[in-house]
Amino acid sequence: MKRILVVDDEPEIIRITRGYLEQAGYLVLTANSGQAALAVFRHDRPDLIVLDLNLPAASGSAPLDGLDVARTIRQTPGAAGATPIIMLTARVDEMDRIIGLELGADDYVTKPFSPRELVARVRAVLRRGTLDEVGGGQLIRAGQLAIDPERYKVTLDGRSLDITPTEFTLLKTMARQPGRVFSREQLLNELGADYEGLERTMDSHIKNLRAKIEQNPRQPEYILTVFGIGYKFNDQF
Repeated sequence: MKRILVVDDEPEIIRITRGYLEQAGYLVLTANSGQAALAVFRHDRPDLIVLDLNLPAASGSAPLDGLDVARTIRQTPGAAGATPIIMLTARVDEMDRIIGLELGADDYVTKPFSPRELVARVRAVLRRGTLDEVGGGQLIRAGQLAIDPERYKVTLDGRSLDITPTEFTLLKTMARQPGRVFSREQLLNELGADYEGLERTMDSHIKNLRAKIEQNPRQPEYILTVFGIGYKFNDQF
């Protein structure tokens, strides 16, 4: 049973979200502050985190909001650092969502939200981390990069990389068709019908991915920008 950590300081949101997620077959863990969220994350290693951006500081502690929590999780060594994150935000400023995505969040939901929509987003993100479709698991190699869809594994020069489900889906999609130009909208569609991110959020995901697979992210060798259109995987390997 997949474990979902829900982090929010509003008891009613936690109550409703827990009910819908449990009904969908998930085991739900909860936290109402950034400090508590990190404690649960380190102890229980959830499979996905639903994280509110606006979190209060625990009594006597320095402020630790959702962005701080996301940053700390992404800096965690090993596979735990790639735990999927869905951000919750009531903020209307798009920049807050962009910052969250640049920190490595897989998706975001804006408050007020439909609990059914959140469950759908959780399912969609978790699907990106499951085994690949039957017949589509052939190993992909390009230079020093190797992508194994069946094992959900990416290695660079023999070294295993910690890739989030969203990053893996994007990398696999482009690498399977090197040289094909994908628009931002097409890449968003590859993340599933439940993903409704803005096209600008794709730039954040690509930036994070390049930071992991490129020797020099400012002069990428694998994922190339096609100005005015989108991105493509280099076919010159």
